[in-house]
Amino acid sequence: MPDDLSIGEFARRTGLTPSALRFYDDCGVLRPARTDESSGYRFYDPGQQPRAERLRELRAAGLPLPDVAAVLDGSPAEARRVLRAHARTLRERAVSAQAALAGVLRALPDAGHTEVRLGGPELASAVRQVVPSAAATDDVPALACVLLELTGEEVRLVATDRYRLAVRELRPLGAEGDPRELLVPGAALVEASAWARGLAEVTIESGTAGTRLAGGGAVRELPVTRAEFPDYRTVLAALAAPAHRVLTGRRELLAAVESAGDRVVLDGGDGVLRAGDRALPATCSGPPPRMAFDPAVLGPALAASVGPDVLLEIADDVSPVVVRSADQGGFTTLVMPVALPS
Repeated sequence: MPDDLSIGEFARRTGLTPSALRFYDDCGVLRPARTDESSGYRFYDPGQQPRAERLRELRAAGLPLPDVAAVLDGSPAEARRVLRAHARTLRERAVSAQAALAGVLRALPDAGHTEVRLGGPELASAVRQVVPSAAATDDVPALACVLLELTGEEVRLVATDRYRLAVRELRPLGAEGDPRELLVPGAALVEASAWARGLAEVTIESGTAGTRLAGGGAVRELPVTRAEFPDYRTVLAALAAPAHRVLTGRRELLAAVESAGDRVVLDGGDGVLRAGDRALPATCSGPPPRMAFDPAVLGPALAASVGPDVLLEIADDVSPVVVRSADQGGFTTLVMPVALPS
């Protein structure tokens, strides 16, 4: 046919190699328009180019061939299901790889000296938000600490008592040295951040001589705990996509939670979130399941948020609920539900 393209020309147009095109033909994913019976040469129709380019993109993303076929030939709903599952797998692999690399980095000899500069008020605000999620006692030393992850691109503060998990991300003003992870007791970090709040800029310095917070010509020593912090990245990666989202007033919900007894029950729909004995105006994406929380766990998570509104992202009635602040995308808290009252 006059418009047919040889395998070499089709390969140049689509970015696939001739050997890959032969392989995809053998697998039945991308058949040529025709094959010359005498020579065995494959020829392609120009109209096959979009399919070939999509195939190349999917393979570049690491999608297995059976899943590629499902995306190319299945329904849009099936394609979305396959792609979302693959995206989840990629996130889990990335988290595992990051955890493995972090473990190797921790085992290496000290890299020398690390310095990260931050705004004093920003650091104090982040500490205020994250520390309530640390354990109140040091029975498990790592849980009474805040994990500081220091890089040139981001400073991340993480705390968990296994019932909740708080993560706050900050953009550093500048950084020198290699990335570093530090476990600082929550109480010590609160004391140092209270001092830092009044300084326009502070520097976290860490090296063989110890770890300190410096600014305004003065320093505050920071004790560092040697312990294994929980693999929080795996927890975040394993979160299911939210099936329900609830947007409501943060202060109103906090007041309802604080007035509850040993647990507060949330349920709602039709523009209302019922929290204990109170009905709060809310925007609900699908009626959320009926769930119960320990006010001593949910209350501090709400108090640590910023702004008049709070967003609750709910996957189901047994998974952690993600508490987000509409005014601060860099702060996230996970809160575990408890059993409903009988």
